[in-house]
Amino acid sequence: MAATSPPLPSSFQNRKKIFSNFTSSKPFSILSSDKKCSRFWCQIKSFENQPPNWSVEFLSGTEPIHLIQNSPSSSMSMAAASASDSAVKTVKKVCLFYCAETKALAERIAAESDAIEIRSINWRTFEDGFPNLFIPNAHGIRGQHVAFLASFSSPGVIFEQLSVIYALPKLFISSFTLVLPFFPTGTSERMEDEGDVATAFTLARILSNIPTSRGGPTSLVTFDIHALQERFYFGDNILPCFESGIPLLKNRLQQLPDSDNISIAFPDDGAWKRFHKQLQHFPTT
Repeated sequence: MAATSPPLPSSFQNRKKIFSNFTSSKPFSILSSDKKCSRFWCQIKSFENQPPNWSVEFLSGTEPIHLIQNSPSSSMSMAAASASDSAVKTVKKVCLFYCAETKALAERIAAESDAIEIRSINWRTFEDGFPNLFIPNAHGIRGQHVAFLASFSSPGVIFEQLSVIYALPKLFISSFTLVLPFFPTGTSERMEDEGDVATAFTLARILSNIPTSRGGPTSLVTFDIHALQERFYFGDNILPCFESGIPLLKNRLQQLPDSDNISIAFPDDGAWKRFHKQLQHFPTT
């Protein structure tokens, strides 16, 4: 027999064997000699060869311990409630932070799911122009899954966003995901002459040094990166996930009334190698 309850008073310690050896289905009672025991209740999970539908209740004073058999419907209700609680716990709640440029997009994303909670950041600057940043209610995101919707649209905004990106994982969060829709230096991924600087590798190294959270390395989500081999520019402390907006483009083109007359033109051979397989349903040039 296994039971969950507060520790028994000292006068009951010598009566544990009654519980552990009990296999009868008849009710029984035990009375405390000191009459000073507090009220407790526990559910007996199972007897030997018996279904788990019993509970024990003790009242203070002269009241005995009661062994009560629950009805089958009560057991089923408890099981259903337990299953419902488990389902609620499996829903992954995400705290979504954003920068000034992605505020509207973040609000649209949060409107699509009740599991996403919008969180804001105070983007301020000192008199000399350097960032003066603050994350409100930082204690409130402890143990939560956190995401940051970034936009590296210009060099002037990268530093302030990196400051927040580096700070969030250190707030004792369960996991951290960086959503960077556009990887801005992706086209500078190789050297054509000695002295060229592959800035795609530089940015990848910067992002690879994001601190790990309780859940492990940061997940980086970016869309339609210039070259798939840039995956190997990132270190082991970040997990790049390359997504694509091409399926959305295909669906939109197929909805057009003249979709049969559409041809896809690529600006160069590299673009054709990168995307032609995803657009093979359309004539290409």
